[in-house]
Amino acid sequence: MWNYEKRLQYPVCITKSNPAIAKIIISQFGGPDGELSASMRYLSQRYAMPYREVAGLLTDIGTEELAHMEMICAIVRQLTQDLTPEEIQKSGFDTYYVDHTLGLWPVAAGGIPNNACEYQSKGDAITDLFENMAAEQKARTTYDNILRLVKDPEVCDPIRFLREREIVHFQRFGEGLRLVTDRLNSKNFYAFNPDFDVKASC
Repeated sequence: MWNYEKRLQYPVCITKSNPAIAKIIISQFGGPDGELSASMRYLSQRYAMPYREVAGLLTDIGTEELAHMEMICAIVRQLTQDLTPEEIQKSGFDTYYVDHTLGLWPVAAGGIPNNACEYQSKGDAITDLFENMAAEQKARTTYDNILRLVKDPEVCDPIRFLREREIVHFQRFGEGLRLVTDRLNSKNFYAFNPDFDVKASC
Protein backbone atom coordinates (compact mmCIF):
# COMPACT_ATOMS: atom_id res chain seq x y z
CA MET A 1 0.00 0.00 0.00
CA TRP A 2 2.79 2.45 0.85
CA ASN A 3 6.34 3.04 -0.25
CA TYR A 4 8.14 4.59 2.71
CA GLU A 5 11.05 6.89 1.91
CA LYS A 6 13.37 7.41 4.85
CA ARG A 7 13.41 11.20 4.65
CA LEU A 8 11.18 13.99 5.84
CA GLN A 9 8.70 15.45 3.37
CA TYR A 10 10.23 18.88 4.08
CA PRO A 11 13.58 19.43 5.82
CA VAL A 12 13.72 20.23 9.52
CA CYS A 13 17.02 21.68 10.74
CA ILE A 14 16.80 23.40 14.12
CA THR A 15 20.12 24.31 15.69
CA LYS A 16 18.98 25.84 19.00
CA SER A 17 17.03 24.01 21.69
CA ASN A 18 13.90 25.69 23.00
CA PRO A 19 11.61 23.57 25.18
CA ALA A 20 9.07 26.40 25.54
CA ILE A 21 8.47 26.30 21.77
CA ALA A 22 8.42 22.48 21.83
CA LYS A 23 5.60 22.63 24.38
CA ILE A 24 3.53 24.60 21.84
CA ILE A 25 4.50 22.64 18.72
CA ILE A 26 3.73 19.24 20.27
CA SER A 27 0.02 20.03 19.99
CA GLN A 28 0.28 19.31 16.27
CA PHE A 29 1.45 15.81 17.16
CA GLY A 30 -1.16 14.81 19.73
CA GLY A 31 -3.63 17.68 19.96
CA PRO A 32 -7.26 17.57 18.81
CA ASP A 33 -6.39 19.06 15.41
CA GLY A 34 -2.95 17.50 15.11
CA GLU A 35 -1.41 15.34 12.44
CA LEU A 36 -1.86 12.01 14.24
CA SER A 37 -5.61 12.56 14.60
CA ALA A 38 -5.90 13.68 10.98
CA SER A 39 -4.10 10.62 9.68
CA MET A 40 -6.15 8.18 11.72
CA ARG A 41 -9.38 9.98 10.76
CA TYR A 42 -8.79 9.81 7.00
CA LEU A 43 -7.32 6.31 6.92
CA SER A 44 -10.29 5.04 8.94
CA GLN A 45 -12.89 6.82 6.80
CA ARG A 46 -11.58 5.42 3.53
CA TYR A 47 -13.08 1.97 4.07
CA ALA A 48 -16.69 3.20 4.11
CA MET A 49 -16.26 5.69 1.26
CA PRO A 50 -18.43 4.43 -1.64
CA TYR A 51 -16.42 6.11 -4.42
CA ARG A 52 -12.96 4.78 -5.28
CA GLU A 53 -11.48 8.12 -6.29
CA VAL A 54 -12.56 9.73 -3.00
CA ALA A 55 -11.33 6.70 -1.01
CA GLY A 56 -8.03 7.17 -2.84
CA LEU A 57 -8.03 10.83 -1.83
CA LEU A 58 -8.49 9.83 1.82
CA THR A 59 -5.60 7.37 1.52
CA ASP A 60 -3.34 9.98 -0.12
CA ILE A 61 -4.03 12.67 2.46
CA GLY A 62 -4.03 10.24 5.39
CA THR A 63 -0.61 9.01 4.32
CA GLU A 64 0.70 12.55 3.92
CA GLU A 65 -0.53 13.38 7.43
CA LEU A 66 1.74 10.60 8.73
CA ALA A 67 4.61 12.38 7.01
CA HIS A 68 3.55 15.61 8.70
CA MET A 69 3.49 13.84 12.05
CA GLU A 70 7.11 12.83 11.39
CA MET A 71 8.00 16.45 10.74
CA ILE A 72 6.33 17.65 13.95
CA CYS A 73 8.12 14.95 15.95
CA ALA A 74 11.44 15.94 14.36
CA ILE A 75 10.80 19.59 15.29
CA VAL A 76 9.96 18.72 18.89
CA ARG A 77 12.94 16.37 19.17
CA GLN A 78 15.36 18.97 17.79
CA LEU A 79 13.95 21.63 20.12
CA THR A 80 14.42 19.43 23.20
CA GLN A 81 17.65 17.51 22.68
CA ASP A 82 20.59 18.19 24.98
CA LEU A 83 18.56 20.13 27.54
CA THR A 84 19.76 20.52 31.10
CA PRO A 85 17.36 19.92 34.01
CA GLU A 86 17.56 23.64 34.76
CA GLU A 87 16.47 24.58 31.22
CA ILE A 88 13.63 22.08 31.36
CA GLN A 89 12.34 23.42 34.65
CA LYS A 90 12.72 27.10 33.71
CA SER A 91 10.79 26.60 30.43
CA GLY A 92 7.80 24.84 31.98
CA PHE A 93 8.61 21.63 30.09
CA ASP A 94 9.17 19.86 33.41
CA THR A 95 5.56 18.63 33.66
CA TYR A 96 6.01 16.75 30.37
CA TYR A 97 9.57 15.69 31.23
CA VAL A 98 8.64 14.02 34.51
CA ASP A 99 6.41 11.50 32.71
CA HIS A 100 8.12 11.12 29.32
CA THR A 101 11.69 12.40 29.76
CA LEU A 102 12.44 13.68 26.22
CA GLY A 103 10.59 10.93 24.39
CA LEU A 104 7.82 11.81 21.98
CA TRP A 105 4.30 11.23 23.29
CA PRO A 106 1.10 12.45 21.60
CA VAL A 107 -0.34 15.23 23.73
CA ALA A 108 -1.96 18.63 23.21
CA ALA A 109 -0.20 21.82 24.25
CA GLY A 110 -2.67 22.03 27.16
CA GLY A 111 -1.52 18.61 28.45
CA ILE A 112 -4.50 16.54 27.27
CA PRO A 113 -3.42 13.16 25.83
CA ASN A 114 -4.35 12.19 22.29
CA ASN A 115 -7.81 10.65 22.17
CA ALA A 116 -9.47 8.51 19.51
CA CYS A 117 -12.66 10.57 20.00
CA GLU A 118 -10.93 13.18 17.81
CA TYR A 119 -10.85 10.88 14.77
CA GLN A 120 -14.53 11.22 13.77
CA SER A 121 -15.38 8.50 11.27
CA LYS A 122 -19.12 8.40 10.60
CA GLY A 123 -19.39 6.22 7.49
CA ASP A 124 -21.49 8.81 5.65
CA ALA A 125 -19.62 10.30 2.69
CA ILE A 126 -20.91 13.85 3.01
CA THR A 127 -20.67 13.95 6.81
CA ASP A 128 -17.07 12.69 6.73
CA LEU A 129 -15.95 15.09 4.01
CA PHE A 130 -17.45 18.10 5.78
CA GLU A 131 -15.73 16.91 8.97
CA ASN A 132 -12.45 16.69 7.09
CA MET A 133 -12.75 20.15 5.59
CA ALA A 134 -13.44 21.55 9.06
CA ALA A 135 -10.50 19.56 10.48
CA GLU A 136 -8.13 21.01 7.88
CA GLN A 137 -9.28 24.54 8.70
CA LYS A 138 -8.84 23.90 12.43
CA ALA A 139 -5.32 22.60 11.80
CA ARG A 140 -4.56 25.64 9.63
CA THR A 141 -5.76 27.89 12.47
CA THR A 142 -3.50 26.04 14.92
CA TYR A 143 -0.54 26.63 12.60
CA ASP A 144 -1.56 30.30 12.35
CA ASN A 145 -1.51 30.47 16.16
CA ILE A 146 1.91 28.81 16.29
CA LEU A 147 3.28 31.32 13.78
CA ARG A 148 1.89 34.18 15.87
CA LEU A 149 3.75 32.88 18.94
CA VAL A 150 6.98 31.50 17.45
CA LYS A 151 9.53 33.76 15.75
CA ASP A 152 12.48 31.38 15.32
CA PRO A 153 12.95 31.18 11.51
CA GLU A 154 14.28 27.61 11.71
CA VAL A 155 11.00 26.53 13.32
CA CYS A 156 8.70 28.80 11.30
CA ASP A 157 9.98 27.55 7.92
CA PRO A 158 8.67 23.95 8.22
CA ILE A 159 5.57 25.19 10.08
CA ARG A 160 4.71 27.44 7.11
CA PHE A 161 5.08 24.44 4.80
CA LEU A 162 2.70 22.39 6.97
CA ARG A 163 0.21 25.27 7.06
CA GLU A 164 0.20 25.44 3.25
CA ARG A 165 -0.51 21.72 3.03
CA GLU A 166 -3.58 22.13 5.28
CA ILE A 167 -4.94 24.62 2.74
CA VAL A 168 -4.28 22.21 -0.13
CA HIS A 169 -5.99 19.36 1.77
CA PHE A 170 -9.02 21.57 2.42
CA GLN A 171 -9.26 22.26 -1.31
CA ARG A 172 -8.86 18.60 -2.23
CA PHE A 173 -11.56 17.52 0.22
CA GLY A 174 -13.77 20.18 -1.37
CA GLU A 175 -13.16 18.50 -4.74
CA GLY A 176 -14.06 15.15 -3.17
CA LEU A 177 -17.26 16.64 -1.78
CA ARG A 178 -18.21 17.87 -5.25
CA LEU A 179 -17.66 14.39 -6.67
CA VAL A 180 -19.90 12.92 -3.99
CA THR A 181 -22.67 15.50 -4.34
CA ASP A 182 -22.69 14.99 -8.11
CA ARG A 183 -23.78 11.40 -7.37
CA LEU A 184 -26.41 12.01 -4.72
CA ASN A 185 -28.66 9.07 -3.94
CA SER A 186 -30.45 7.63 -0.94
CA LYS A 187 -27.11 6.67 0.62
CA ASN A 188 -25.76 10.21 0.78
CA PHE A 189 -28.65 12.58 0.07
CA TYR A 190 -28.13 15.28 2.66
CA ALA A 191 -31.17 17.54 2.02
CA PHE A 192 -34.25 15.44 1.16
CA ASN A 193 -33.77 11.70 1.41
CA PRO A 194 -36.62 9.71 -0.13
CA ASP A 195 -35.82 6.74 2.14
CA PHE A 196 -36.65 8.82 5.24
CA ASP A 197 -38.60 11.87 4.22
CA VAL A 198 -42.13 11.97 2.80
CA LYS A 199 -43.25 14.99 0.84
CA ALA A 200 -46.30 16.64 2.33
CA SER A 201 -49.39 16.23 0.21
CA CYS A 202 -51.33 19.37 -0.80
